[in-house]
Amino acid sequence: MDAKEFRRQAHLMVDWMADYLETVDQYPVKSQVEPRQIFNQLPSSPPEKGESMNTIFKDFQDVILPGITHWQSPNFFAYFPSNNSYPSVLGEMLTAALGSQCMMWETSPAAAELEELTMNWLKQMTGLPSSWEGVIQDSASSSTLAAILSARERASGFTINDQGFTSKDKFRIYCSTETHSSVEKAVKIAGLGRTNLKKVGLDKQYALNPEALEQAIVQDMANGFSPMCMIATLGTTSSTAIDPLEKIAAICNKYNIWLHIDAAFAGTALLLPEYRWMIKGIEKANSFVFNPHKWMFTNFDCSAFFVKDKEPLLRTFEILPEYLRTSTRGKVNDYRDWGVQLGRRFRALKLWFVIRNFGIEGLQEKIRFHIKLGQHFAQLVEKNTEFEILAPVHFNVICFRYIPEGEKDMDRLNALNELLIRNLNKTGKIYLTHTRLGSKYTLRMVIAQTNVTKQNVDSAWKLICETAKSLNI
Repeated sequence: MDAKEFRRQAHLMVDWMADYLETVDQYPVKSQVEPRQIFNQLPSSPPEKGESMNTIFKDFQDVILPGITHWQSPNFFAYFPSNNSYPSVLGEMLTAALGSQCMMWETSPAAAELEELTMNWLKQMTGLPSSWEGVIQDSASSSTLAAILSARERASGFTINDQGFTSKDKFRIYCSTETHSSVEKAVKIAGLGRTNLKKVGLDKQYALNPEALEQAIVQDMANGFSPMCMIATLGTTSSTAIDPLEKIAAICNKYNIWLHIDAAFAGTALLLPEYRWMIKGIEKANSFVFNPHKWMFTNFDCSAFFVKDKEPLLRTFEILPEYLRTSTRGKVNDYRDWGVQLGRRFRALKLWFVIRNFGIEGLQEKIRFHIKLGQHFAQLVEKNTEFEILAPVHFNVICFRYIPEGEKDMDRLNALNELLIRNLNKTGKIYLTHTRLGSKYTLRMVIAQTNVTKQNVDSAWKLICETAKSLNI
């Protein structure tokens, strides 16, 4: 392909992308293909000779597209969102065209400095402490791993990276039973052992119980363990419960425990001053993460990770072979030392585009609208005697279930709701996912897609009610 053909194909694909984003609501939200259906339609061996982009793109449309679940559909109400927006897509296109490997300042000065700037902007936009410093990671999972590894090194006097674990290292990590599974994975990767992750019980709103946390810490210390790290969650995955940060921070400060705050989804709500109460006490924490690629209209991947003190982070990750030595080291941020990855994408560009194009007011307007739609849906559920809400609605995630009149058997109710969500997703008209709150099979309605409207929400509720009435089990 030469420049002329690239230009022609690029124009065709941009036109297709614009059409796609305008009409994405016409596709089945959840892919309706069967396992291996895509794989079996494609050749088992690569082509000996190059093929035209026309042929390749036709296969994309005919074979690949039917196997795509459309996360950008306004009828996508599953998981947490992975939103994009027009300015974000344009930024991502430029990032791909530049093809920069932004591992350190020398390899792309603008990338490093724009990353520092956008992280400073986010601090101002969310009310985070101005003295903290930030870096863009690929995901909250990577950010949490970076926090746990930094906590491990700090607790060991920075010896484990050099000497490995010894029999004296008996560390404990704490979280609630509702904390994201990435914490357990990070504990395994960090070599700390799953048995040393203590999952603390909840209050009635599915948030961590601080009294139970302190009891667990005291008991572990009495048994010869060293409390090392605590992960608090602002907006748990199942129900968006909000752990009581101020009380947790005081406990962690009392016992010199690294406090990491996972606000992957709900952290975007901090753009609204009325939600800043969630981070009261954050000055006693050590690290914080939220994902603009979830609810801030910046396409995946873009995770904003902040630390109170960057030195433990740098001492944990920095390594300096001769081929990476530069004359600017120490004068600039070389972000390869701020996490697991050496190679880094120019993620700041799309985030910069989004913040500038929306502006703070535009972002706030859309976030408030999503929260308003969440409250609207919650009211619809509350008014229907055959449904019930199962958790507090803090933002725009509604946990609910179908309870037909007279039905009290838990197993039957769980089976009914499992069948309900399966039938809803088979229609292709909406996409929901589930969780379990206690023993209750729970439907999750997440109203956060970039361009969702009240009409989308009302149509979804109508379909939910009609489908529930048609159940036969």
